[in-house]
Amino acid sequence: MTDGLRRSPLHARHEALGAKFGAFGGWLMPLEYGRGAGAGGAASAGGGASAGGAASGGGGVLAEHAAVRSAVGVFDVSHLGKARVRGPGAAGFVNACLSNDLGKIKPGQAQYTLCCDDATGGVVDDLIAYLYGDDHVFLIPNAANTAEVVRRLAAAAPPTVAVTDEHEQYAVLAVQGPRSAEVLAALDLPVAHPYMSFEPATFDGTELTVCRTGYTGEHGYELVVPSAAAEVVWDAVLAAGQAYGIRPCGLGARDTLRTEMGYPLHGQDLSLAITPVQARAGWAVGWAKPAFWGRDALLAEKAAGPRRLLWGLVALERAIPRPHMPVLAGDTVVGEVTSGTFSPTKKVGIALALLDTAAGLAVDSIVEVDVRGRRAPMRVVRPPFVTPSVR
Repeated sequence: MTDGLRRSPLHARHEALGAKFGAFGGWLMPLEYGRGAGAGGAASAGGGASAGGAASGGGGVLAEHAAVRSAVGVFDVSHLGKARVRGPGAAGFVNACLSNDLGKIKPGQAQYTLCCDDATGGVVDDLIAYLYGDDHVFLIPNAANTAEVVRRLAAAAPPTVAVTDEHEQYAVLAVQGPRSAEVLAALDLPVAHPYMSFEPATFDGTELTVCRTGYTGEHGYELVVPSAAAEVVWDAVLAAGQAYGIRPCGLGARDTLRTEMGYPLHGQDLSLAITPVQARAGWAVGWAKPAFWGRDALLAEKAAGPRRLLWGLVALERAIPRPHMPVLAGDTVVGEVTSGTFSPTKKVGIALALLDTAAGLAVDSIVEVDVRGRRAPMRVVRPPFVTPSVR
C-alpha cells in the first residue's frame, strides 16, 4: 500500500460499486456510494449480488441514511478492531481494567464499555466486549485505538491471560434497519436473540458470529466474519436484501445516523481529554466495582461535578454546525461543538457540544454557534434527536 492505509477485505467490492473513499483510523474505507449502488438491483448469475450492486438510482449519504431509517442498509465496518483475551480468569481481568461491569451480563451477551486512562480518567477508547465465558472475552475497539488498547491490556495481563490483536483476521458487516432481520433470516442466520447479545452461526461452510449490535439507532446486526469469507457473505447479504430495499452504505451515513442518536465518536465526543463523566457516559461505568482504570479520578470528578458536560444542539435557522465551532452565550464562549451535521431525518442542523457547567445552561436554553463568522441560534436539548428503534 503506497499510501500506508489498510484496505478492507471488501475493498474490491466497494470499488466496483463506485464508492468514494476516505482515510479513517488508518484504513481506506468507503464514505458513500454513487449512482448504481441503490436499492432494488439485480443479483449476479451465480446467485450473489453483482459487483455493481443494484440498479440505477440516486446514491450518496442522504439516500443511504434514508435506507437505514426506513428499510435496510449494509455497512463494511471491517476497520473496527478485534482483540481476544483468553485464559483462566480472563473475564475478571478485563473487568478490573475496563469501566463497565462484566458481572452484570452472562456469556452470550455484549456490553458497551470504556478503556480509561488510569491517571486522568480520560477515554483511551470506547468498545464492545463480547463475553464468551470466564476465560474468554472478545473485544471490538475503534480502528485507530486497537493497538493501544491491546498494548495496555497486554502490559497489565497476568501470565495466565493472553491478549491478542486480531484486527485483520476478521471483517465486520453491519446490517442495519427495520428490515434487517428479514434479510438475515432469508440467509438462515439467527435473528431472534435480544439486543446486545450474540449467536454463533454457519454460512456457506464458514463459522461467523451474529451480534445484535450497531451504531445507527435502528434494529440491526453486526456479522463478525473471517476475512477470507467476507466477499461471499457481503454478496449474499446484498442479494438477499434486494427484496427489502437494501443499500450499501458508507461511513458518511454511519456518521449522520449515529449523530442523530447522540452516540459518541471517539476522538470527538470522547477522548483522553474528555472523560465519561463529561460525556454523560457514566452509565457505562461500574461505579461500585472495586477496581477499573481511572476509578479514583472519575469518582473524584463525579463527586465534585464536571466542569463541562455534553449537550445536544438543534439549529433554529438554516445552519450546519461542525466540530470545533465555538458555542457562545451572549459574548462569552461557553463551549465547543464536538460533532455536528445536517440531520437527514429532522431536516435541520444538529450537534453534540461540550458546554461549561458554570454557564448554567439547561434544556431549552438558547445559545449561538459561530458558523464561519455568522452566529447561528441553537436550542440546547438532550439527545437523542430521533426516537431509538434498536430493540
